[in-house]
Amino acid sequence: MSEKVIEKKEKISLKQYFKNAYKYRYLMQEIIRKNVKLQYRDSFLGMLWTFLQPLFTMIVLVFIFGNIFGKSNTGVVCYPVYLLTGRLLFEFYTQSTKRAMRSIRNSASVLKKVYVPKYIYPLSNVLSNFVTFAISLTVLIVVMGYFLIKNAMAGGTIYPDLHLSWYIIFSVVPILILCVFCLGVGLILSVLNVFFKDIEYIYDVVCTMLFYATPIMYRLETLKIGAGAVGTILKLNPLYSIIEMFRCCVLYCRMWDWNHFYYAIGASVVVLLIGIWAFYKNQDKFILHI
Repeated sequence: MSEKVIEKKEKISLKQYFKNAYKYRYLMQEIIRKNVKLQYRDSFLGMLWTFLQPLFTMIVLVFIFGNIFGKSNTGVVCYPVYLLTGRLLFEFYTQSTKRAMRSIRNSASVLKKVYVPKYIYPLSNVLSNFVTFAISLTVLIVVMGYFLIKNAMAGGTIYPDLHLSWYIIFSVVPILILCVFCLGVGLILSVLNVFFKDIEYIYDVVCTMLFYATPIMYRLETLKIGAGAVGTILKLNPLYSIIEMFRCCVLYCRMWDWNHFYYAIGASVVVLLIGIWAFYKNQDKFILHI
């Protein structure tokens, strides 16, 4: 009988655990607003860097790698846009997960004094980075518009396959899947960072490895490893499926491969559930380690 009572209490507390997200929604909004403002607070150009940073990065990478990976238009369509679509999504992943990872430790002074649902902090960090990511998408609009105009003036001879289509409206789907994946990874990392401070340095190395393992600057087919064992391993990365889905909508003007969709959404939901479980089970121990 006592076991049933305990089980019932746990279920009720878990239900209330998720209800607190709505109860503290105004606090979360303030944290998001503060994070966005503080990101470029001491910068002369301020929020303009949200636009300039990905633009300058794209120009540098195109200058260095354009002649290597952008020679053939087969499957690439327009290399600068191809590069930018991958870079923007990957940058959102790395920035949101890194900030979510540090969110509990950075909020230690508040958590020690008042009760606040602890998952508010990694969640708000992911959402605040989503705001800056949404602003940075204007770079993609400008760059793609530039090449569309340039291509039209040349009679469509420069980039024959580059054009707009109504499939672009589906680009919201991979972005939402990426948000779910980032939140799941962020929750897991925030728990690990409380107990193991070295996880920050390890994750920096992991992100560097992910950047080169994810087809951002190249295509698997270009490197002739897409059908091999190495290509199969690289395709296990959910970021690969998410970025390919986004490119299908924005660059290739067609619906994505549904295998990418099922794998990306399945992996993201599994990672999120693991993150929620790990966070819920360990949150009461945070106060002893931060």
